[in-house]
Order: sequence, then structure tokens, then C-alpha cells
Amino acid sequence: MRAAALPLLFTTLFASAAAMAGPLSVCTEASPEGFDVVQYNSLTTTNASADVLMNRLVEFDAAQGKVVPSLAESWEVSADGLVYDFKLRPGVKFHTTKYFKPTRALDADDVLFSFERMLFPAHAWHKLAPGGYPHAQSLQLPGLIKSVEAPDPQSVRFTLDHADATFLATLSMGFASIYSAEYADQLLKAGTPEKLNSQPIGTGPFVFQRFQKDAVVRYRANPDYFAGKPAVDPLIFAITPDANVRLQKLKRNECQIALSPKPLDIAEAGKDSNLKVESTPAFMTAFVAINSQHPPLDKPEVRQAINLAFDRPNYLKAVFEDTGTAATGPYPPNTWSYAKDLPGYPTDLKKAQALLAKAGLPEGFSTTIWTRPSGSLLNPNPNLGAQMLQADLAKVGIKAEIRVIEWGELIRRAKAGEHDLLFMGWAGDNGDPDNFLTPQFACSAVKSGTNFARYCDNRLDQLISAGRTTNDQSVRSRLYQQAQALIQQQALWLPLAHPTAAVLTRQGVEGYQVNPFGRQDFATVTTPR
Repeated sequence: MRAAALPLLFTTLFASAAAMAGPLSVCTEASPEGFDVVQYNSLTTTNASADVLMNRLVEFDAAQGKVVPSLAESWEVSADGLVYDFKLRPGVKFHTTKYFKPTRALDADDVLFSFERMLFPAHAWHKLAPGGYPHAQSLQLPGLIKSVEAPDPQSVRFTLDHADATFLATLSMGFASIYSAEYADQLLKAGTPEKLNSQPIGTGPFVFQRFQKDAVVRYRANPDYFAGKPAVDPLIFAITPDANVRLQKLKRNECQIALSPKPLDIAEAGKDSNLKVESTPAFMTAFVAINSQHPPLDKPEVRQAINLAFDRPNYLKAVFEDTGTAATGPYPPNTWSYAKDLPGYPTDLKKAQALLAKAGLPEGFSTTIWTRPSGSLLNPNPNLGAQMLQADLAKVGIKAEIRVIEWGELIRRAKAGEHDLLFMGWAGDNGDPDNFLTPQFACSAVKSGTNFARYCDNRLDQLISAGRTTNDQSVRSRLYQQAQALIQQQALWLPLAHPTAAVLTRQGVEGYQVNPFGRQDFATVTTPR
């Protein structure tokens, strides 16, 4: 099958918007962990790197619900689903900066470098990522992709070991961004490969300028962007952990867009004639991961007791202020394989105590609750949420100490499996239900660190793998519903909520659309001068 080339009608739109060009300041909630996006799995890092600096072979258009061309203008897939041939868009330029001046346009060598360093241990760059490649590893790409070849400079061929229904959508994810092989060679020869993480180069709509941790990331508009230079210039990420401060900055026009507002802030902004609220149902789930490798959390009865002790309606009312819907499993209700008839865990303290007694813990036990210091879309009020869970667990004899850990350290240590109970959230990147299962529950994801429940089970692994090997949606749905039932029976998560993705903007900001996956696109935004 073939995807039609994407017509470049954007240039006229960008040119007409140029008259409205001006700076755009976005109040974000946390610092990125770095800019070499393949090393990380947090949405904050994807937003600051992949979304503004880079492009992928394809993108997932949330409005259309399908994969569309990007750096690849077209592609073909063999009848057996094993060979993907991509035709690259000609004349795409990498960023020119003080530290790198490209001598050629993007070609197949850049695609080969971008994937081979993640896939093949013998590659010169493979061991140069201190954090490894969590997405590539959890999605089992080294075992899926047999080879990446360049039939000619403008063509790339992926040959798979077996058919995979998720492969094309996977290529739209942030970690599949295309890097400059020429820049990588320059860094390797200079003995400074770590600069790929601090001085990034891409083909995207904005060019990196500087980063001050916990303060600001500055970008300038890319004059050579293949879809036309963005209207806003410069683009500034004003890192503002406190949601209340983000709102006040928006009101003072110090920011024109504020991400991750609290529910009360959304209500307040709706009453302000100078502000707008943009929202959409989010393809996300907030949860508490239960580390199944830490006794006594390794016992399903204990994990079930935690779920039964939790007062979810009270939590939703207090923390999400009724802006989120209750979660009973990993999938949001707008997922096509959502198991709507699975029973949840209603609050039942007596049953929870009975399960603890069955597990040999009639007097309860001690544990820890890990959470972040600042609020986000998936955790609007971290301190309150942790305190409510702590109080609920105390009712059945579980003594939980709350540990507030800075976001970057929290992610790093959680990926290493140091946590007991961990407030976390997951955003699907590409509309495919597997994007919740493989990264969060596959055995390979325990090794890569994204499986925060640290649970590896052959039955569950086989269900997840089988669902990826067929394009028959009815078969995939049946397998994924069985997987959801097993996840719930084992109580690997304490599911919390499915939020509404909301962003606050100033009046006069046009062209911004909230993405249900939490991705950010500022290339089409205009602001009044």
C-alpha cells in the first residue's frame, strides 16, 4: 500500500501569518532531562526536543486518526508486512548553528544513523547513551527490525523479522526522530558525543539556542523549515513548576500559553476575557505503579488490598476536581480495545484487611509513596494526592511514608526500580492501544525501565506480542481485553484517572491545538504583535 505525498500548502499559510510574527513564551511545568530524546521517556523531554527541534519519517495526525507523511513523502509496504520502503522528501535542511553547519541536505544516511545506533550493539554510538534507549528497548525494536538499508540516497528500507501492526505508528513517536549523521560524526571525531544531548540539531521548525535548567529553554524559528518558517520567533519555554504561577504569568502576558493548568485554574481562566481554554479528551492514564518486585508488594493479595483501600471518588473530587474520569485499567475509554465491562476495585476496607491477613500481614506493613513536587496534567496536586493515598492505606494498617522527589531524579530512580508505590502517568503517543501495553507491561520494558510495575509474566507477554503480529482489529481487541483482565486481576496499578487535556492561552493566540497525546506543535501558532 502507498501513502500519498503530503502537499506543502503550509508555506502560503506561514507567509501570510508572518505579518503577525512575534515572540511566543510557553509556561511549562518542568525541565527536560536532556535533548537527545531517544534516551528518555518523559513527555516533558519529548515536548522540548522532538516536538520543536526534530521531525520523523511520519507523523500521527490526531485529528484524522491516521499516520501521515513527514520526512518521508511516501511509502510502500510489502504484502507480507515485512518490508517498508520510504521515499524521503528532497531538500530538507538540518539546522545551522554556531556549533554546526551542515554541508548537505537530509538523506538516507541520517535515517540509518538514527535507527542503527539504537538497534545494533556494534554501532559506534550504541554505548554512548548513558540511559540506554528505553523506548526502543521496551518496544522490542532490536528484535523486530532485521535491517535498515539505503537502496539510494533518497530511499530507506526497513526489513522486519516478523509482521508488526504497530510499526508504522511507532515511527511517529518522539524517540524515532531523525538526527544528522554528519553532526554525529563531527562530535565523535571531536571526542564530545555527549553534546548531542546538550547542543541538539534537527530538521524541525525551531532551532535550539540555550537551556538554563529550571529556568528557560530558548529557540529561534527555523528559516529553512521545509514547511515554511514559523510565525513565532523566538520560542521560549519558561519553566514554571507552580501551576498558580503559570496562570499569573499568563494573566500578565509574560506567557502566551500555559501548559498543565490545575482544574481551578481552568475555571478561573474561563471567566477572564483575556484568556482562552483549549481542551480535548486526553489519551492518557494517571496511576500509581505498584512495584511487584518489592516484598510484600510481590503478592497479588497485597496489591489488590491497596486497590480496595483506595477511595477513588474522593480522590477524583479533591485532586482532579471532577475534571477527570475514573480509571479502572490502563486504557482510556476512547481506546478501540477498551474493556468496558471489567469490574474495578470499589472501596472495601474489610475485604482489603482480609486479603492482607491472607497474605500473612494481618497487622499491615510499612512502605513508601513516591511523588513529584509540582503538578502536571496527570497529577494536578501531587502532595494532596499522596496524602490521601497515605490516609486510605493507614485505615487497613499500611504505613506509607511520602517521599517527594524532583522530577528528573524521580524518573531516573523509578526506571531503576527503586520505588514502592509511584504516582505516575502514561500518554499514548500514536493512537494504538499497544502503546500502553508494551511499554508498561512487557517483560522487555522491565529491562528498559518503563515498566514501573516491574512485572514480567509469560501469559501477559504472549498476549501483548500476539496482538502486535496481526492487522485484524477484532483479533487484537480480543487479545488486548484478555491482557487488561490479567493486569486488573494482578492489580499491577492503582488506576487513578483519565484527564482532560487542557491548555490556557491568551486571546489573540491562534493556530494552537491541544493534542490528546500531550505532544506540542507551535509551528502554526501566531501571536499579535
